[in-house]
Amino acid sequence: MAKTKTRPRPPYPPQFREEAIRLVRESGKTRVQIARDLGVSEQTLYTWRKQADLDSGKRSDGLTTEECAELRHLRRENRILRQEREILKKAAAFFARETHSTP
Repeated sequence: MAKTKTRPRPPYPPQFREEAIRLVRESGKTRVQIARDLGVSEQTLYTWRKQADLDSGKRSDGLTTEECAELRHLRRENRILRQEREILKKAAAFFARETHSTP
């Protein structure tokens, strides 16, 4: 039996997320009902609300969206710097061998 590949859904628009969070907070319905009505998982709604609470300062048990973006940027920059350092080490070793001296 072959597995079918599911294509990942494109991200939901910010307006959709904001409206979903507003419904969770204000509608009086349960998160399960709202998730079913919107066609998203309950966990997705929980995650969106938690992130919104982190971003607004209502929670402090995680990273804000801005902090996550900065962390991704710094990790990418760190990876590039490590790669550049490795290239420089190899180049120094190559030129040291060519001139018969040690780096």
